[in-house]
Amino acid sequence: MHLTQGLHRAVQQNPDLPATIDGDRVRCWVESADRVARLAAGLRAHGVRPGDRVALLALNGDLYHEVLLAVPWADAVLVPVNTRWSVPEIAFSLRDCDAAVLVVDDAFAAIVPALREQTPDLRVVLHSGEPAQRPDGAVDVEGVIAGHQPVEDARRGGDALAGIFYTGGTTGHPKGVMLSHDNVMSNILGAAAAGVMWDPGSRLLHVAPMFHLAALTGWAIGVTVGGTHVFLPGFTPGGVAAAIERHHVEGMLLVPTMIQMLVDSPDAAGADLSSLRRLLYGASPISDAVLARAAERLPGVGFTQAYGMSELSPIATLLSPTDHLDPVRRRSGGRAAPHCEVRIVDEQDRELPRGGVGQIVARGDNVMLGYWNRPEETAEALRGGWMHTGDGGYMDDHGYVYVVDRIKDMIVTGGENVYSVEVENALATHPAVASCAVIGVPDAGWGERVHAVVVLAGDVPAPDAEELREHVKNRIAGYKAPRTVEFVDALPLSGAGKVLKRELRKEHWSGAARGVS
Repeated sequence: MHLTQGLHRAVQQNPDLPATIDGDRVRCWVESADRVARLAAGLRAHGVRPGDRVALLALNGDLYHEVLLAVPWADAVLVPVNTRWSVPEIAFSLRDCDAAVLVVDDAFAAIVPALREQTPDLRVVLHSGEPAQRPDGAVDVEGVIAGHQPVEDARRGGDALAGIFYTGGTTGHPKGVMLSHDNVMSNILGAAAAGVMWDPGSRLLHVAPMFHLAALTGWAIGVTVGGTHVFLPGFTPGGVAAAIERHHVEGMLLVPTMIQMLVDSPDAAGADLSSLRRLLYGASPISDAVLARAAERLPGVGFTQAYGMSELSPIATLLSPTDHLDPVRRRSGGRAAPHCEVRIVDEQDRELPRGGVGQIVARGDNVMLGYWNRPEETAEALRGGWMHTGDGGYMDDHGYVYVVDRIKDMIVTGGENVYSVEVENALATHPAVASCAVIGVPDAGWGERVHAVVVLAGDVPAPDAEELREHVKNRIAGYKAPRTVEFVDALPLSGAGKVLKRELRKEHWSGAARGVS
């Protein structure tokens, strides 16, 4: 199978239906396919050869859609670039994968000269946007499309490399996750078999950044089922609500922090969101408090949680809308998706009995080919044929997987293991807590102590630290309650919407060595 397969199907069956909506610009499937074929011809004319890497640094939009399809059409390899990275980080990824071409939009045109200085082997920069914003030496994307005749689809697929997706780089340099077409397509078919994704012909809103594999996979599923893709360049509660109302959006992917902002923001309060039917979320479980508010605001919506990682293309488990009605199961990440096997193992990679906490591992056609130019790290991650996620968790008797923490994030206080997710879930039930993160910080007496970083809701009386501690103690064991609480205006988030706990730890662990036993 190959990523462009859905495009051919949509052109054959629904050529005149809208494929993309970007602001006031609407393009049907036959027009979209023609532009993709012409852009692929332009890439080849600019020296792109089979297997060359083409990087894309842009905000969400119909450009993203067309490049994602044109690159495999031209028999090349996608490299979506993290839009939150600094110039040195971006340049590292371009050098690391030896990118031949970089496609940018107006939002990133200004940094092209600096990128060129740091990536001397980059051959071509294609720019989409206003002529006044075009970097020196860059080539106009629209000119490329207009100036070339369509070429036949290379139908690059199967076990051929589809893309290199760089991890967030929590330690050292980011790693390039190599995914084949079969890797990505196995996720699409698995999600479809589970019956929890987009319906054929649905209108889908893309607002989570599409460089992130979860958002890109949501887009790929939409292409496969012939959905209409509505794009927003970034997330604001009012912007999302207005887009849902205006375009009658039926499905979208958000992270829990975005869901919270959507249902709580006064900017979204008056919008008609009744068209929405499916909401996929990931990156972390959703708290009961936020889920309750979301269910009230979006009464016709089925919520689905996907757990996984880039190395798994990215889905390993799915929690269905029905599962969300169960107060226990909705704390899980769901059960293994149809395309994937999941186990919990000990330090010797032996499967643990149900309920035992260990590392979550997975195998299937969705498991990455490996890390780009990192054979030793690939061998370690894929030892025994299983992808070792680095996440700690357990599985119940019905196969539901409960993620308790990143193994490296587990807090060891006074000889007891504390999983931050459990504490966060307890904290989040307090009506004054809008969002929170729990970390371990140095403590002379306990080794580490449980420390909570809390963003307060603005519409209820503010609690003090002791009130929050007692609230947690009434729900979980007392030793797990935060010994210290810090109040902040906002939590640091990655481009994918995950809380950056490493940033929260910096001020506490500066000069201290942190070990996890």
